[in-house]
Amino acid sequence: MSIYVGNLSYEVTQDTLTAVFAEYGTVRRVQLPTDRETGQLRGFGFVEMGTEAEEAAAIEALDGAEWMGRDLKVNKAKPREDRGSSGGGNRGGYGGGGGGRRNRY
Repeated sequence: MSIYVGNLSYEVTQDTLTAVFAEYGTVRRVQLPTDRETGQLRGFGFVEMGTEAEEAAAIEALDGAEWMGRDLKVNKAKPREDRGSSGGGNRGGYGGGGGGRRNRY
């Protein structure tokens, strides 16, 4: 399982985020996604802990806590396949008004 950490400062590093979560158990992995074009942090990340009990303790303690001048949003991450399943709204021509469909039939 993984923990979603939102509203992060753009100054956060993997090391600083690891240190905060290490207070609640073993940190297996930290991911901080960056913008593809600018390379800037996107303001959220994911943390994998050693056990579900450690994850629960970290979520309970850190959700809503102020860190680096921001109130953190911390909860269980949703599985990747559950996100963005709206039918391809970003695929150009699919699901956006149906203009191409009318001409085919």
